[in-house]
Amino acid sequence: MSKRDLVVDALRRDILAGTLARGARLRQDELARRFGASITPVREALGLLEAEGLVVAEPHRGVRVAGVDLAQVTATYVVRRLTEAYAVRRATLRLSRRDLARARALLDAEPTGDAGEDPAAARDRNRDFHFLCYDRCGMPALVDRIAATWRAFPWDLTLHERSAASRAEHEAILAALEAGDPEAAAAATEQHLRQGFASVLLQLTGRPGPDPFDIDVDLDGDAEEAAVSRRG
Repeated sequence: MSKRDLVVDALRRDILAGTLARGARLRQDELARRFGASITPVREALGLLEAEGLVVAEPHRGVRVAGVDLAQVTATYVVRRLTEAYAVRRATLRLSRRDLARARALLDAEPTGDAGEDPAAARDRNRDFHFLCYDRCGMPALVDRIAATWRAFPWDLTLHERSAASRAEHEAILAALEAGDPEAAAAATEQHLRQGFASVLLQLTGRPGPDPFDIDVDLDGDAEEAAVSRRG
C-alpha cells in the first residue's frame, strides 16, 4: 500500500470505530507526524475520505470528521437492503462446506457481551462474516458496490451498541445458510439491516421511527435536520 492508502485506511478505521469523533478537527501537520509522512499523501488521503463523505473540508477552517446526514444514511440503508439481501440469496446456493465452517468460526469468535469489546475489531469481524457471503454471490461487480455502501454507513453509531442483538441476528442468517434456504437467508439479512438502521435512527433523532424501506413511508424533514445538527 502507498503511504496515502495507509493513511486513508487508518483514518477510515478510526472514524468508523468511533475513535475519531464526529466533528473532530483533522490537522494535516499532526497527521503527517502521526504517520511519518509528508503533507502530500495526507492531503490526498483526506481528499479521498471527503469523496467518501467521511470528512469535510471547510474554507479557512480546515478539515473535520463529517457529521451524519440522515437522508444520506437512509438512502444507503435502502440500497444495502436491496443489494445485500439479493447477494445473500445468491450466495446461499454457492457457499461450500468450508465457507460455512469459516462463517461458523467467525460467529463463534464474537463475544457474548459488550464488556471490553474493541470497536475496530468488532467492525472487522462483522465485515468478514458478511463478505464471506457476499463474495460467493457470483457477481464481483455487485460485491464492489456493496463495499462502497459499507464505506458510507456510520458504523460508529451501531456496532458497539448492538453487540448481543447483532450476534443473534448473525445466528439467524447462518442457520438459513446452513439449511440452504435462500429466501430465509435473505429475510434474516433484511431483518438484521433493519435493526441496525433502527439503532442509528434512534441515536440520531432520539426517537424510534418507521422503517423507510416500506414504500408508504416518507422521510421526516424535521428529523433529518435534527440529526444533522446533532451529529455534525
